Formats: sequence, C-alpha cells, structure tokens
Amino acid sequence: MNKTLFALAIASASLCTLPALAQDSQEAAAVGGNYQSAQPVGSGNWFIDGRIGQAHVNTGPYDDHPTAYAINGGYRWKVGQDLGLGVDVGYNDLGNYKLKNAFNDNPVNLTGRRNALRGWTAGVNGRINVWQGLYVSGRAGVYGWKGHGYDNQSINRHDLDKVDYYAGAGVGYDINQHFGVGLAYDYYHAKKSGIGLSSDTASVTAEYRF
Repeated sequence: MNKTLFALAIASASLCTLPALAQDSQEAAAVGGNYQSAQPVGSGNWFIDGRIGQAHVNTGPYDDHPTAYAINGGYRWKVGQDLGLGVDVGYNDLGNYKLKNAFNDNPVNLTGRRNALRGWTAGVNGRINVWQGLYVSGRAGVYGWKGHGYDNQSINRHDLDKVDYYAGAGVGYDINQHFGVGLAYDYYHAKKSGIGLSSDTASVTAEYRF
C-alpha cells in the first residue's frame, strides 16, 4: 500500500505538468481557472504551510499514536488553468512514542521510555483545483530522518538516521487567493538495521501563498 501511495503521489504531482505542454501562447498569458484565478498561467507563488495531526507507528514493539507537527515552504507554478506544480522543503516532528508490548517472552517493562522520529523533507508537490476553491493534492520526495528505536531481538536502544522517502495526498479548500485549509495523509518511510520506525500521519493543514 505504501508503494502504491508513493506511486500515486508521484503521478498526481507529475500529471500537473502535462497540460502545460498543451498551452499555446495565448492561453499562457490568460488568467482564470480554478487555481489562482487572478494569475496567468506560467506565474507562481512562494508558499508556507503548517500541519498538525496524529502519527501512527505500528511495527516491531511499537503501536502508538503520538501528536505530529510539520512545516513546509516552497514555490509553486500555475501550469494550467486549474493546476499547480511546485517544489518544497520542510521539517517534521512525528512525536514521541512508547513501547506497547514486551519483547517476545521477555517481561522487561519499557513502556515509560519514549522515543522520537524527526526529520527534514525535500520534494515536489502538485495541486488540482477541481471546483470553486476545492482542491486535491499530492506530494513526494526524500526524507532525511533521525530516530530512536528497539527491535524485537534485544532491549538495546539504538540511535538511527538515514535518508528514505515520503509520499502523501490531501484535499482542501482555498478560502481566497492567499489562504487555504485542508486534510492530508502522509507516509514517512524510516527503516534501518532491521528496526522499522515508518509512520503515517493524518493532519489538518493550513497554507499561505505570498
């Protein structure tokens, strides 16, 4: 499922470029459409967005739902009357999670020891405004993370870091040309040395376009 989500996010972001190839010079200069209707095709905006929600990690000795935060910034071009494509970088904190079950038959109680997953993202994003401010979005890219974790074979706590990937999709509503709100689902792949910290998040988003 995670590979399917990654493929869909890449596809939805990449598809945003296709209508731009069909635009002639007159269309490129025209304003209108559902995405940034006051701007001509070919223009763009810097943007910043914030996310808050709940992460979920359910692998190995973990099964928890900590609070997650993220902030992203980047630039998005209007590549079609209803379409935007951009690049962004960001940082997220997927929360502190606890062990919920013992290591196989080992009765060691480590439920009070919290662990963390945090990292930076860099990737592409796409948006299709389907009707009067309503939009669907996709995003994907690389995820450079740091975390702490246990496996199912020992009670040793490991400090880990690696560059993996992320992908996500969302829906929302643009209140005006500068501000929009939405709901998003994102998957962050984080696995190293047999220890899996991969998490998915459901969050509320807010974006401001300059």
